[in-house]
Amino acid sequence: MRNKGIILFLFSFISLQLLAGEGEYAVSKIPKSLIKNANAVLRLEEVRLHIVNTGQTVITNHYVITILNENGDRWSDFYEYYNKFREVESVEGFLYDAYGNQIKKIKKKDIEDISGVSDNNLIDDTRYKRHNFYYRNYPYTVEYISEVKNKGTLFFPNWFPQAGERLSVEKSTMRVICDQDYQFRYKAFHYNEPPKISYENGDKITTWVKTELPAIVRESYSPLWHDIAAGVILGPSDFEVQGYKGNMATWQDFGKFVYTLKQGRDQLPDDVKQTIHQIADGVKDPAEKISKLYKYMQDNTRYISIQLGIGGWQPFDATYVASKKYGDCKALTNYMYSLLKEAGINSYYTLVRAGDYDNYITDDFPSQQFNHVILCVPLEKDSMWLECTSQTLSAGYLSGFTSDRYVLLIDEQGGKLVRTPKYGIKENIQLRKIEAKLDAEGALQIKATNHYTGLQQDDIHGLVNHLSKDKVKKILHEELDFATYDVNEFNYQEQGSSLPFINESLDISAWNYATITGKRLFIIPNVMTRTSRKLSYDSTRKYDIILHTEYEDVDSVTIELPEKYDKESMPKAVDIDTKFGHYTCSVNLADNKLYYYRNFRSYSGRFPAKDYSELVDFYNAIYKADRSRVVLVKKETEKKGF
Repeated sequence: MRNKGIILFLFSFISLQLLAGEGEYAVSKIPKSLIKNANAVLRLEEVRLHIVNTGQTVITNHYVITILNENGDRWSDFYEYYNKFREVESVEGFLYDAYGNQIKKIKKKDIEDISGVSDNNLIDDTRYKRHNFYYRNYPYTVEYISEVKNKGTLFFPNWFPQAGERLSVEKSTMRVICDQDYQFRYKAFHYNEPPKISYENGDKITTWVKTELPAIVRESYSPLWHDIAAGVILGPSDFEVQGYKGNMATWQDFGKFVYTLKQGRDQLPDDVKQTIHQIADGVKDPAEKISKLYKYMQDNTRYISIQLGIGGWQPFDATYVASKKYGDCKALTNYMYSLLKEAGINSYYTLVRAGDYDNYITDDFPSQQFNHVILCVPLEKDSMWLECTSQTLSAGYLSGFTSDRYVLLIDEQGGKLVRTPKYGIKENIQLRKIEAKLDAEGALQIKATNHYTGLQQDDIHGLVNHLSKDKVKKILHEELDFATYDVNEFNYQEQGSSLPFINESLDISAWNYATITGKRLFIIPNVMTRTSRKLSYDSTRKYDIILHTEYEDVDSVTIELPEKYDKESMPKAVDIDTKFGHYTCSVNLADNKLYYYRNFRSYSGRFPAKDYSELVDFYNAIYKADRSRVVLVKKETEKKGF
């Protein structure tokens, strides 16, 4: 008993010593409510935007973040980019252990300086200051303090204390300091109270603060981040960049600035002008004329991203592109604009936020939210859209990269927001027809003809136009849903139009496709189109359901069976009609053949969180039906009498 008392005394003494030695950022000081569901905790963040004038800003960022486990390690990386317009003035960094004791302070030599050039940006003056302590004794804490000077006010930082899921926040503050006469703009999300306004030394200080934010757990099919997390986006009114001045109070005003950058850059060399007239003058149909000139542009240029100084915003002139045969999205779009202008066709240089899953901009908040440029050509009844960086897309088709989103049309009057075309359920179609033969060992010989249109053909278009045949075959060998198989032959035929399509033919040997046990044969009649989507119920669902893409899949399958088998068990026909989509499938046996039919129409839309269990029921029913098996039994051999 005496020894036990000594041990307890020593334990208590050591605990008191540790508590006495804990620093400001000790993990024990984090409220328990902020530990739940978190991989990291933002202990402190102080962002300060000082708008010195329309030609200069200074941003200081001081943040402290505790990494709780290996899944939170991504938050320990420090990155800060710089280029001709942006200078990283200073960086400080500190590492703390679980008790808040400082372990290390970074030195200047510890900070990496790496190029911002990537496969997509072949000429780019952007570089990065990067640092990581590479400490993995959890939990630990990092602190960074940086100061950045910007030459220009085209870009203002946004403030989202929770920059991602499973990150909780103790305290985060955003301050904007500017002259009292300067008007900047902001839009708040999940921040209901007005910011605090104060004045000091002739400056106006606008402050937002958020504290005690529990970690957010992202749910399946949840809304965009700004729909569920608190934050503020900022934008200038008057701004300046490399001597070019503008105003961003309205989309029209911002468009005037962009037009100024490209004005007078549409002159073409004489030889190109002659070629344009040879191509276009004899063509009466405007759409055909545009298509021919677009094909000329595609055949005689290639895409290279060029991000140097104001060149990140200002296109190279048409003469440069004509002589060099390359350009970035701005230069190639301006070049196509110039070709059409020479042919007497008006078009609009158009800013867009591109990305297959990045089609949102805040349309009621004029600001620089774009990363790409395309061309809009108005026709009598509709508009024709051109992706000028692609050498393979057909005229009039945008793909999932730029379809169904707000874009900013630019002309001498300024900017105007419009939407690009949406490809819906009538355009995004997959039609699959399979003729297959099953042998007595369970191997299935498959001949499939597949027809893809709209967004359903986007990925295949990329494969057949940008990869070698050997690489395409390798992908087919890796991605088809068979346990063991060989792709014996494959072929693609592509038809370009405003709604392109691809016909695919496959010859496949799938070994051990059916299971033979004794006298029974088990086979899944749905050979190639099985959904992998299976959801779990969530009684605490918080957020609305967002379904983005509409499409229709239709499968017709015929499987010739080995002789002497009869049906023992057949799946019942399925017909499920919901607000999320419509699914049907059926299978029949006749003349020693299985006939399978499947149709799935998937809808898009926004649905309330309370409907999630219905969505789970629907998707899980499809998952089950797609894997339903037919059970066949071998016929008994008739015994002959003597």
